[in-house]
Amino acid sequence: MLIGEVARRSGVSARMLRHYESLGLVRPSGRTGSGYREYDAQDIQRIFQIESLRSLGLSLREIGRVFDDPGFTPSALVDGLVRRTRERIAAETELLTRLRRIDAADPAGWEDVLQVVALLQALGSQSPDTRQRAALSSGDAAPVPVDALVEAALGETDPNVAGALRWALARSGEGVAALLAEGLGSPVPAVRERAVLALAESEDGGAAELLRDALRSTDDTVRRHAALALGTRGETAAVPTLVDMIVDGRNDTDAADALGALAAVAATADRIAALLLDRLDHADTGAPARGRLTQALAGLPGPRATDALADLTHDADRAVALTATYLLRLRKSERPTAEGDPEPPAPRFRR
Repeated sequence: MLIGEVARRSGVSARMLRHYESLGLVRPSGRTGSGYREYDAQDIQRIFQIESLRSLGLSLREIGRVFDDPGFTPSALVDGLVRRTRERIAAETELLTRLRRIDAADPAGWEDVLQVVALLQALGSQSPDTRQRAALSSGDAAPVPVDALVEAALGETDPNVAGALRWALARSGEGVAALLAEGLGSPVPAVRERAVLALAESEDGGAAELLRDALRSTDDTVRRHAALALGTRGETAAVPTLVDMIVDGRNDTDAADALGALAAVAATADRIAALLLDRLDHADTGAPARGRLTQALAGLPGPRATDALADLTHDADRAVALTATYLLRLRKSERPTAEGDPEPPAPRFRR
């Protein structure tokens, strides 16, 4: 079979067949009387073998090694191909992501494209200062796509940069919560914490619902941050978790402040006071926790909390009784003493 017929049937151009011959990969079995190359069935089979190996990503040099070394095993070569393919896919995926983000920024001209690219590169910099500047400048010179900010925020370990990224996300508007939801479900605890902290500062309409869901999280850190965020937003669903935080001594001061803010409504104040008293009376509540619960009561307005503190001045735990006495005196001093109001006894602290 002449070279033209081989090219037609194999799909390999005559020029490439000559190149294969120059590399010693395939040699025509003979020549015609006029000097034209003739290929037999074995030659055709070799050509298809070459094309098959090329389809796997092998270079012509690697294919030559396969044919020339009978003892050559494919495992090492295939492992290398797998590694190179994965690297290529990762690079292509990164490029595709970057192109999509540039497209999402809707650049008006090439100058805008270059600004977006510069910001994206800065967000991925090894320098915390560079990342922080990029976060703080996002949206000024050129808008940074929200998914890029979310990805950076969920992966950021530097606290200053993380704060700047949360600030940038809070300015990004709608769409942030849906992207952060994936972070809440991450198997990595640190990523879950970063996600809930970003949601806590987000003004996205979907953030509150995700924070309510986070109250049921098995991750204590996520649950606590969600409760604090919801408490500052006036969400009474956070009350039980905030009380638990006071008992556990985890962010207890912030939790007490959040309960005090929620207690601005009289009915809520009574509910919170009842929960605090219930935990005070619980058999498993230790002395330090009872002290924190007593202090939290003092931050609640209304007669229910006042009466509870008055009762606690006679508590069997001397530390609790002294704390309640002191706090009740402070509470009384903040308003005029009504006629007939009993004065609490002066606290006597041990030396």
